[in-house]
Formats: sequence, C-alpha cells, structure tokens
Amino acid sequence: MSRSEMNPAELEELGCELEALAVFRALLDDPVVGGLARYLGGTEDAGGHVADYVEAVRALYASGKPTLAAYVRDAVLQDENCYLVRRGAGQPICPSLEESVGRELGVLEELADLSSADVLCAADEGSAARMPGFEAGEAHLHEAYQERIATIGSRGYGIYAQYRTFDVDRDGRICPVRYPDPQRLSDLVGYERERGIILDNTKALVAGLPASNILLTGDAGTGKSSTVKAVANELSEQGLRILEVRKEQLHDIPQILDELTANPLKFIIFIDDLSFSHEDDDFAALKAILEGSVSAKSGNVVIYATSNRRHLVRERFSDRDGDDIHRNDTMQEIISLSDRFGIHVSFSKPSKDTYLQIVHNLAERAQLDMGEAELDLAAERFATRRGGRSARGARQLVDQLVSAGRGPQGAAGAKAAGNATNAARSDS
Repeated sequence: MSRSEMNPAELEELGCELEALAVFRALLDDPVVGGLARYLGGTEDAGGHVADYVEAVRALYASGKPTLAAYVRDAVLQDENCYLVRRGAGQPICPSLEESVGRELGVLEELADLSSADVLCAADEGSAARMPGFEAGEAHLHEAYQERIATIGSRGYGIYAQYRTFDVDRDGRICPVRYPDPQRLSDLVGYERERGIILDNTKALVAGLPASNILLTGDAGTGKSSTVKAVANELSEQGLRILEVRKEQLHDIPQILDELTANPLKFIIFIDDLSFSHEDDDFAALKAILEGSVSAKSGNVVIYATSNRRHLVRERFSDRDGDDIHRNDTMQEIISLSDRFGIHVSFSKPSKDTYLQIVHNLAERAQLDMGEAELDLAAERFATRRGGRSARGARQLVDQLVSAGRGPQGAAGAKAAGNATNAARSDS
C-alpha cells in the first residue's frame, strides 16, 4: 500500500477498527500495536498524537523485528485469547466468534502491512521528514493463524508456545524459566536402561497414551534430575513442557492441574530432591495428589519426582520403637508413599567399570589429550577424594582436566605458552 493510496480518513477508520478489537483486544496493551492504534485514531486531529507514534516506533526498534509486519505477526501468534483456548481444549466454536476472528485478523493485517510513509500521510512533509520511519513488509496473518491452529497440539499457545520450562512463584502462579538447563540425552553417558524407561513412559504421554507418575531414587550425582530435564528437552518440539515445583509448593498442585488440564500440550510436573519428615504437612499433600490418580484425572500431566531416599520419608529409630500402638500401620503408610508412583527407577552408584566408561566417553567428547592409563588413575584419585564414584563426579573431573589445559584448545594454548617461554629463555 503506497502513500498515495492512503488518506487521513482511511487511517482514522483503521484506528477505530483497532479500538473495536474483541478477540485480540489484549494487543491494544502492546506498545507497538496500541501506540499505532491511538495515533491512527487521531490522524485528523493535527496529524495525530505524535508521541504515540514515536513510542510505537521506539518499541518496534527495541524488539529487533525487521518490519512492522514481522512484529504484528509475532504478537498475533503469541496472543493468548479465548478463541485459542477453546480450540486448544477441543471445545466448540460459535459462528459469531469464528467470524470475529476472521474480521479482526483482516484489521490487524491491514495495520501490519502499512509502511511508515502510509502511517504519516496525514502529517505535513516537514513533520513527516522529522519522524522516525520503519520498514514495510507483508504479514499474511490469515495463513499464519491457520497454521498456528493446526499445530496447537505441539506448540501450544501463550507463554507455553514461547517457553519450554516453567516454575511456580510464591503466589502459586506458573512462570516461564527464561534460561533453562539445556541438558540433552546425547550429553548423558551410562544408565541407558534407566533413561529408556523414563523416555518410553514420556513418549506415551506425548502420544496421548496412558502414562505413569515416576519416582527416581538413588545416590546423589547419578543423573536423576539431568535425565528428567534431558527427556523434557528432547520431546519439547512434540508438545512436552516441564514445570518444576518445590516441595513446599505441593499444596499448589491441584490449582496447577486445573490450569493445565485444558491445555493441548503435555506436562511433566517435576519435584526434585524430595524427602519428608513424618510430621510434614507436605507428606499428606503429595499422598492425596497421588491417591487421586493425577495422570488419570489429567491425561496430559504426569508427576516425576527424584529423591535420594527409597521411601521418601526420613525414618528414625523412634518411628520403629516408639509407643505408637499402631506402629506397624504407621510404618506401612510411610513405605507405601513411594509405591503410589506407577514406576520406580533406581539410579545406583556406578561400579568401577561403569564409572570409568563414563569418564572415557566424556573424555573422548572433550578430546582430552591423555592416555587411558593416566586418565583411569586421575579418575580413581578424583573419586577417592570425593568419597565415591558418580556420573556427576566424572563430568566434574573432565571439566577440570579441560580447564587445566588437557583439552584440544587448552593443549594448544599450553604448547604455545611453552614455546614462548623457551623462546624467551633462548633470547636471554
């Protein structure tokens, strides 16, 4: 659309149509869309509200988007509105809502395809020359939104389309984690059987098949948490998200489930390093959640928990020998909590052979400049100092060796430093 094709009345009409948005009304709070809507609505009033236009362009520059069309397209696709929510939940859409969506997409596309010359056509040439401009483009919003709806099962909507990892704030609200752990399955070495069980169960969840809650227990540093995060990252493109919940937030899970159940995506609620005292109120909360068959009530949600304790509860001798008349019932209640998870996967400390295999694989990936015998000796010494062998210890050892110059870049640097030192000695 060229400047000669626009006039102030048409721009003002577009501004009024933007102000009448219903399905996409939240976009009027967007600094770019809202600012331009206010400017366009006042184009016959001495060239519009200049401050609104300038602020909108400033926000467009700050976004890094190359054109207004690209910005509006992203804003529309990320908007979480009643239409997307209903489509994601598989609920029927009334004809009037469907019609409104089509009409409003047309209005937003008309805005997106404007150039700065189009927007400033109401201003005199001197004023227009002083105003900041932006690049023109084409948004093709109808086609983009149709694709958005078609992929809603794997991409989700709102914050769930923008992020893959979430946690819960103090008020029980779900919040995105902007810089999540990038752990991948290909980064992990050893425990293939254990990871396979977790991966297969999670694939069933993603496929819409019955999936179980999983308890991962075992020694510290064996890769329990890393496995859960790696599986979540591996399947994120297929519509899987992970939500980490702390032990003291277990009481928020029923509320969280209410929000997630209608979501088209699949979720792992992840509870890391879980353990209780017998009098802990959180113990009862988790028991109630598991007894409620979370995965049966919410077919798109499972709970994965890790713990260094097989039975989750810190057991004391007094629990066994106290004066509780129903002592046996009490002990059975403690032990049975872990049994309420459908799958239990144990990560035991690696044997010497497994530990060295992990070290060798990590060393090979890091391209360490070390012989096998030297590496084995360093690995065993490291394990002795750390009080035992573990997958975490293997990675820490290799990282330290790389930092010490035993990796390819470090070795080259050390060699260059050595050459420089020898040259300095020769000069002297």
